[in-house]
Amino acid sequence: MAEKKGLDISTKSFITALIIIFALMVVTYLLTLLIPGGAYARTTDASGNTVIDTAAGFQYVKGGLPFWKWILSPILVLGAEGSGTLIAVIIFLLVIGGVFNALNVCGLMNYMLDKLVARYAAVRWRLMAVLVFFFMAMGSLVGSFEEVVPLVPIVTSLALGLGWDAVTGVAMSLLAVGCGFAVGVANPFTIGVAQTLAGLPMFSGMWLRLLSFVCIYALLLVFIRQHAKRLPQKEFATEKPHEADPQMDKGLFWFGTILGAGIILVLSSGLIPALRDYTMIIVAVMFLAAGIVSTLKAGMSVKELGKAFLRGLITIAPSILMILMAASIRYTMVEGKILDTVLHGAIQIAGSMSKPALILFIYAICLVMEFFIPSGSAKAFLLIPLIVPMAQIFGVSAQLCIVAFAFGDGFSNVFYPTNPALLISVGLAGTGYGGWAKYSWKFQACNLILTCGLLLLGLAVGYA
Repeated sequence: MAEKKGLDISTKSFITALIIIFALMVVTYLLTLLIPGGAYARTTDASGNTVIDTAAGFQYVKGGLPFWKWILSPILVLGAEGSGTLIAVIIFLLVIGGVFNALNVCGLMNYMLDKLVARYAAVRWRLMAVLVFFFMAMGSLVGSFEEVVPLVPIVTSLALGLGWDAVTGVAMSLLAVGCGFAVGVANPFTIGVAQTLAGLPMFSGMWLRLLSFVCIYALLLVFIRQHAKRLPQKEFATEKPHEADPQMDKGLFWFGTILGAGIILVLSSGLIPALRDYTMIIVAVMFLAAGIVSTLKAGMSVKELGKAFLRGLITIAPSILMILMAASIRYTMVEGKILDTVLHGAIQIAGSMSKPALILFIYAICLVMEFFIPSGSAKAFLLIPLIVPMAQIFGVSAQLCIVAFAFGDGFSNVFYPTNPALLISVGLAGTGYGGWAKYSWKFQACNLILTCGLLLLGLAVGYA
């Protein structure tokens, strides 16, 4: 079997992302020197989750972080609280790198994409609308986000085959799932957790989130289509027809079947709560199984598979440094004891605001905290016990506060360079963080205006 080109991540894109993240690390460390330390008292709820004790309140404490600890923070973060998720993301990344390199080297990836292009080229704009809806629905209904990372390179390659570019592929997959996650029609990790903490029925008040889904889907689809239509249009009429290969078809069947079973399990997590904590593990295991079985069925030997998988691990390994550096930013704020101080200062400012200004300010608080805490559930336990009572004191409903929280948690997942899934995805797609930010900031700006309007609409109609 002739060896084909494997996984490749742009060195320039990687270095650019490292520079950006290191600059953010430096700024965060400087903040620990300028901002006094502080801490909210915390307690454990009935479910064993650590939450803010609003009755005990906030107090200033000794802050600061030794320089050596900041320098070593990308390593020390592996032993910090919540590091289990970070380690899972790293293992997830290595599995993706190894499997994709094997699929590329054996030729199965190119064969699959050639087959898809031959079948859907004539209806590619319709396919774009379906893909965007599918990924938004996965994010909105079951809270998928990191779990779709293995699909990003596939959709990106498909986009290239259909005459578009790499950022269009990332937008159709990762940006779409991020938007769905933020809208959170029935997202158990943001809406579900936040409403439970606020004492509201889970997934109640759905009409505003459904309206938001429709509006944001329309905005996203228009944004993606406008960019794609500005690209040089590929002519498909003269393309060489797809030539079937029975052995490759067998490998493709097994890849689709096993990966499809994994996706069904993830979708089932919306109905089976016991699966919700294991969706990333499920996707990693199923994707690994799909890669191994499909490449062997496509004619790759065990030795060739092992070599290709190992090369994929080596190629993707430098991205682990980028993820650890991004995670160290939150670690620095927590260890320097300034995270609670920043939050306390924001809460103090909110007291003198009008209702419209207050709900938008709550949205802003969530957007800022998202930069340091990408996890929606972790952020809910930190913020909801503070912002919901504050909002209710000043006449803003808890339901609207939850929507503002979800908006602030989700959309920036696909823009902030501190989110591991975004860094992995743009690296695999070859766009780099700089190219992605240049492409997506206009959508983020338009979406910010739209979501602010939706929050003000909810306030005006008494959404509760």
